[in-house]
Amino acid sequence: MRQDWGQVYWRWLTEAALPLWASQGVDRVRGGFHELLGADGEPVAAPRRARVQARQSFVFAYAGRLGWDGPWRDCASVGLDYLERHYRRADGLYATLCGPDGGVLDDTAVTYDQAFALLAAAALNRDAAMRWEDYALGLLARIAALRRHRGGGFVESEGRFLSNPHMHLLEAALAWMETGRDPAWETLAADIVTLALARFIDPQKRVLREVFDAAWSPAPGEAGLVTEPGHQFEWCWLLERWSRLKGDAPAREAARTLFAAGMRSVDAARNVAVDETDPDMTPRRATARLWPQTERLKAALILGEDDEARAAAQSLWRYLETPMPGLWRDKMREDGSFIDEPSPASSLYHIICAVAALRGHGAPA
Repeated sequence: MRQDWGQVYWRWLTEAALPLWASQGVDRVRGGFHELLGADGEPVAAPRRARVQARQSFVFAYAGRLGWDGPWRDCASVGLDYLERHYRRADGLYATLCGPDGGVLDDTAVTYDQAFALLAAAALNRDAAMRWEDYALGLLARIAALRRHRGGGFVESEGRFLSNPHMHLLEAALAWMETGRDPAWETLAADIVTLALARFIDPQKRVLREVFDAAWSPAPGEAGLVTEPGHQFEWCWLLERWSRLKGDAPAREAARTLFAAGMRSVDAARNVAVDETDPDMTPRRATARLWPQTERLKAALILGEDDEARAAAQSLWRYLETPMPGLWRDKMREDGSFIDEPSPASSLYHIICAVAALRGHGAPA
């Protein structure tokens, strides 16, 4: 299964998607990456999120590591260069949104976005000609100084307490553990895993929660009920990787618990993980975006759930069957049809990680 689907996805990625986004997805006039490509493959004018600039830099650096022989070096540092020129605030963190002209539209520094800059730097650090660890350690120090919470973990912008930014900080820390030298990365990963096992995963419901209060208890009201199936799978993938690195049995058990939770969200009729449930995994929003399908595939592969991985690969492929190869559909309606809209650049990060997993690569750095 891995070989057959791996070849199909690899051809699509290297012969269609990466060439298209390396040519049309890069703004050769103003710099940076475009947020959207239309059905004709042409850029669609839109504000540019910091996370997309970092994600696309990661994508091209990772593509080079995977063996793509396209112009990955020319593209790989585009996003981080653009971040430095347009998004950096006086405190050293990155603002969240700029216009196509580089003017700041939202000066909020989202921890989630900083995590992707760390991840992109780790991927860039793999190239012998690029040494990015000093940059990454400096950014990590600024995040810690401004966002470290006295009860452990990090506070998101505007005083919110969320598990999702920690997930991507853990992803970046694991990547740096492979390519970096500083012990700070393992310390960061260990701290986040400890917090996830103790607070993020509900011991009664056995699901990963999203929104918390300052004591890292589930937030009261509607906010505390939101549960995202895609994140059950994504945390599964990360905790299993950590458990293999460190021999952490509780993390390994948690990975399997979260995989089971995510599987309870899969709509059998459509063969998709839905977007949002309550903590009992009852759907609250039964649409199905592309990215939870990639995370379902990655989690099934890393746990050796071959039948489920095959079903996930078949399901994800429907999102990529577009008139112009290299684009994708992002949102499936409840009736199984897709919303007609431009392809968001942000999805390529999820897709390339799923393709790498199909080809036997477990860690994107």
